[in-house]
Amino acid sequence: MIPIRDTISSKNYPIVNNCLIGINGIIYLVQLAQGPFLEHFIYTYGLVPARFSIPQLAAYFSTGQQLFSLISFMFLHGSFWHLLGNMWSLYIFGDNVEDSLGPLRYLLFYLLCGLASGLSYLFLNINSNIPTIGASGAIAGVMGAYFILHPKSKILTLIPIFIIPYFIEIPAFFFLGIWFLLQFINAAGSHGDISGIAWWAHIGGFIFGIIFLKIFLALPGSGVSDRIRQLTVKKKTEHLQVIHPIGTGDDSNLYGTIHITPYEAHEGSQKLVNIPWGFYKRPFRVVIPPGIKEGTILRLRGLGRQTGGGRSGDLFLKVIIQS
Repeated sequence: MIPIRDTISSKNYPIVNNCLIGINGIIYLVQLAQGPFLEHFIYTYGLVPARFSIPQLAAYFSTGQQLFSLISFMFLHGSFWHLLGNMWSLYIFGDNVEDSLGPLRYLLFYLLCGLASGLSYLFLNINSNIPTIGASGAIAGVMGAYFILHPKSKILTLIPIFIIPYFIEIPAFFFLGIWFLLQFINAAGSHGDISGIAWWAHIGGFIFGIIFLKIFLALPGSGVSDRIRQLTVKKKTEHLQVIHPIGTGDDSNLYGTIHITPYEAHEGSQKLVNIPWGFYKRPFRVVIPPGIKEGTILRLRGLGRQTGGGRSGDLFLKVIIQS
């Protein structure tokens, strides 16, 4: 199963979230450029608990280097797949959390979650000489915040069967709950840090993400964030939308809604929608003609219920123009 995205659309472009993804990618390229000096680079900028607990090691690093490693470790990754997995999770969950907190508070929230996850790992492995790296702890904090903000959301998941893509929706509370449970199981079953994965950093990040979210939501927002939001309002809705059509009685036709922005109504657009099909969700392309009006009905032939004669009804989608 491959998670594609959540079903909650953000109202603003996630500029901070996208910048974080870009920065992580750039720093990974910097890592690759280190060549034979990569281990030294990781040891310097990764989080090494022994550097804080063993005076002989601490003496090799300045106070600035020690403090900087508490932040820099979360921008390093052990492999391309490590980077890809982390950034994909950040892409799926981060935009909605940024939407709720605003860009400036979200940036501070992300860094605090990463710092808290790193400190969790440090105190539980105080004498370890093995560096921990990766954005997993900070992203776990983002996932913890998402768990509180959008528990009823669903994660659109791709299940490739041969060459046919099928989509199912997994409730976010179940998806994230299982993920958190697996972190505990893996942490309990690991022996110190020999697994190479900082499970307790993930757990700490998730828990502190929930705590920090509660604190940040209680604080008043800044005027700067409001001005930034006005500049980052999305011109388009998500390209991939989930449609839950309904039917009445013996009517073979199905009825649903599709959401677009005023810009898309004026310029036209194309959407890939997922429509229930048995136990699966199959994708279909819908063309939104330019100049369409609120309440216009789009007809998708043959996508309704099947009748006794083997024929299918149609799917009628009502256009909703959201501000």
